[in-house]
Amino acid sequence: MPRVLGIDIPGYKRVEYALRYIHGIGPASARELLKKANIDPAKKANDLVDEEITTLAQLLQQDFTVEGDLRREVAGNVRRLVSIGSYRGIRHRRNLPVRGQRTSTNARTAKGPRRTVGAVRGKEARAAVKSGK
Repeated sequence: MPRVLGIDIPGYKRVEYALRYIHGIGPASARELLKKANIDPAKKANDLVDEEITTLAQLLQQDFTVEGDLRREVAGNVRRLVSIGSYRGIRHRRNLPVRGQRTSTNARTAKGPRRTVGAVRGKEARAAVKSGK
């Protein structure tokens, strides 16, 4: 398993796909990176020579925001939205969908399990409600 910027990328996969294990690198940026580094995308990650790994690491540091820096930047953006009280910030604060998805149905992952209001099931529970307990 080669290490690029402190991240182990899977060695048995093609470099084109293995680079995507780095946070902030997707399909397009992986292809662009390999083109700049003159590395064959079909090459397996285990077959990379040390100088190729060094080249990849240098290009990643120069041209891309990845891993910790990217996570910090995104977290800062969300914090800013929450602090100014924008609509998106309020949605983030309430842990609801931010990008316009419907919430009257669906959105169960964000909203959590259903909380039934009103209907009381079971004889014992109804008796407790009637007696005022």
